[in-house]
Amino acid sequence: MTTKTASIITLVMIALALLAGALLWNQLPDQMASHWNVNDQVDGYMSKFWGVFLMPLITVGMFLLFLVIPNIDPLKANIAKFRPTFNLFIALIAAFMLYMHGLTFVWNLGYQDFKMSAAMLPFLGVLFIFTGYMLRQAKRNWFIGIRTPWTLSSDSVWDKTHQLGSILFMVSGAFAIFGGLFGGMIAFWLLFVPLIGSTLFLVIYSYILYRDETRA
Repeated sequence: MTTKTASIITLVMIALALLAGALLWNQLPDQMASHWNVNDQVDGYMSKFWGVFLMPLITVGMFLLFLVIPNIDPLKANIAKFRPTFNLFIALIAAFMLYMHGLTFVWNLGYQDFKMSAAMLPFLGVLFIFTGYMLRQAKRNWFIGIRTPWTLSSDSVWDKTHQLGSILFMVSGAFAIFGGLFGGMIAFWLLFVPLIGSTLFLVIYSYILYRDETRA
């Protein structure tokens, strides 16, 4: 996907989210549910203004950041090698953010016969799986990927860590999708245990690879 195409898709999604907020304004409560705990119970609220506009504004900020990153990275030539995949990642991140925004609208309009975690996790799982796909293509840079002191110091360590990281992120995504079948606390454990475990393992793995490489 080209940067132009990703930008157009993202901006259209943001515009549609803002339009939906404007059209539904009078139907939404003055205090909107905005956060759910691990048992899918509402435990946070915000004013209607921020309930309608905060998520689109955050998405705009993330979008602008993602556009800037490839241009300021000292290794931007490496980002260019997987830029089409990264552009698709930008669009997917924006879609996920605005999907979550849409779920809060649905809930606050009174349609509450669903578990928020069960509705969220399948999309999040797909995002993790795509992230794993992107990691397999990512080349050494300062912003995108598994950035430890050891991956950033060696192309070989970077490539090997990302090859394994690709698999682990895809597996974590599959667990997240599976967790969506249950929701609640089970979904929480199926999401965070594989993700945190994979992250910690990859940090240690990259160190071991670098240690062995520098000893050779």
